[in-house]
This record gives sequence, C-alpha cells and structure tokens, in this order.
Amino acid sequence: MSNTETDAAALRCGASVDGGRPAGSLGVDVLPAREVPLGGPRAMHVRRTLPQRARTLIGAWCFADHFGPHEVATQGAMDLPPHPHTGLQTVSWLFSGTFEHRDTLGTHAHIRPGEVNLMTGGHGIAHSEVSTPDTTVIHGVQLWVALPEEHRNASRDFQHHAPELTQLDGAGIRVFLGSLAGQVSPVRTFTPLLGAEIVVEPRATLTLSVDAAFEHGLLVDSGEIGLAGTLLRSAELGYLPPGADTVTMVNETAAPARAILLGGPPFEEEIVMWWNFIGRSHEDIVRAREDWEASSDRFGVVKGSPVDRLPAPALPNAVITPRRNPPTR
Repeated sequence: MSNTETDAAALRCGASVDGGRPAGSLGVDVLPAREVPLGGPRAMHVRRTLPQRARTLIGAWCFADHFGPHEVATQGAMDLPPHPHTGLQTVSWLFSGTFEHRDTLGTHAHIRPGEVNLMTGGHGIAHSEVSTPDTTVIHGVQLWVALPEEHRNASRDFQHHAPELTQLDGAGIRVFLGSLAGQVSPVRTFTPLLGAEIVVEPRATLTLSVDAAFEHGLLVDSGEIGLAGTLLRSAELGYLPPGADTVTMVNETAAPARAILLGGPPFEEEIVMWWNFIGRSHEDIVRAREDWEASSDRFGVVKGSPVDRLPAPALPNAVITPRRNPPTR
C-alpha cells in the first residue's frame, strides 16, 4: 500500500509524545488512529496507527494502515497504481476481499484473507494493488517493516504464506511472521518479528507466552479487548514495552473480538521515512524521489498494471531530520 496522503509530511521518528488516551495501570499506551484518504475522487479512507507522534515503531514495524469493512459497490474499489518503496518490507493481510498484486520482479499474485504476502523493497521496488472484480467488501491491514542498516539495500523479493489456524481454549490464532502458540512462520525477515491474527471468543481470557525482549502492539480490528488491564476499542493500538514474558487478552463482550498482534525487539537505529521511502538521511530521500520520477531502473517497471504509475509528491521545504524511536520505559 502507498502512503498517498496529499501532503506527505516528513515523519521524524522519535518526536515528542502528545495525544492519545493515558496509559493503563500496567503500562499499556493506547494509540488512537487517524483517518487518511488514499487519494482520488472516491478515495478509500484508512485508519493509520503507525507512525504517529506518540510512537513511530514497534520493533521494526513502522507503518500500520487498517481499512474496512469497505463496501466496493458504494465506496469504490481498491486501486493503487504502481508506486515505489525503499528500505522496507511490505506485509499485506486481509480479513475479506482479494487484491491483485504486481511488482517489478514480475510477480503476479493475489492477496487473500488469511494469507500473507511479504514484499522486500530494499534498494528499490515498485508494485501495484488492485481489488479483483469479484470483491464486494475490502477489509484488512497493510503493514511496513523497516530494514536495518546492514540490509536496507537488500535485493527485491516476494514471499507468500498461508498459516494454519491454531485453536486454543477461547481463541483462534494465525501466525504470519515469527512464532507464537507453537506456530512458526517460514517467511524470512531481517530482524526478529512477530505478526499474528488473533480472534478472542466472547467472555474468554487468553494468555500467551511471548519473548520478553520484544515490545508488542495489539491493533484491534473488531470488538473490544482488554490488554494487561487496559481496554482497547476498535482501531486502537495498545503498546506494551519489553519485559513481560506473557500477554493476557480479555474479551468481556458477547461477540468475538479480532486483533493483530505485532512485536519485535526495539529498533534502535535512526531512520527517515517520507512518502514510500525509508532512508537514513534527507539525501537518501531526495535521491530515491529523483530516481522514481526519472523512471530509473532502480525501481523497474510493473508490467501488466491496468493503471498508470503514481507520481511522487513534492518534497517539504525543509531538511528531513532522522530521529529514533522514543526510549522504552
């Protein structure tokens, strides 16, 4: 997914905290979403929880868009033209609908509910995402992972995995990255990561063993979930700092609650993220934008895309300063 905000602000990782609901008694920071249009006369709106001033990364997870349920007949289809990426991996996960993915590797794949597509765009890649004609409801998340300095110019890559459903007492889990509840994903990443869909049944309590070195984020899709004593509502992201070796989720309602659990060790490197590029300096961003606008071989060509490539927005009239994430508590 592209960060297609009309005014693509320079996001300074580690800016001071403001906004959001207070942290809970057990150290959960509640991060609200902001609504962002993806562009066009019938723009599909998404709810963005990462990055924001309160927190710009959870582990190496640096971007989280949550969208739908979105009725195609009345609200329009997903139609993202070819657009570039550098210094990151994109992770696509759907609850409903199907997207057609094309990239400059020559990949032509579909993104379906319960199946993860991970694309690596280190030095440079471009891709498009268009909902299929038979899709009636679009609903899911699009996530980005920052690549560490050692690997930020990694070669283009694409991986697909359909994780099995693990049924626990009161919950169902699909692990698309990392390991949890006995599941291990084969998808390759450049830093340790956790990504899982969790559905907590009505009136159920779920306690999971997790890596104490990880910080975690729980993004609630539907329903309400209590995380470590703090209530999270739909579209809110709860942040837990490292230190706990278990995570407890409680659903006190009469309906199932669904969430995405993200995790990873704190990402200590400074990054600059602007539009669809991640770099380490203002110059990195300027160079990437120039290469995209010049149709450089750095990004290649998305063959077979039914829509034209997306032009880059104008750069801000300021030097984009690299920052790191706020210190963990």
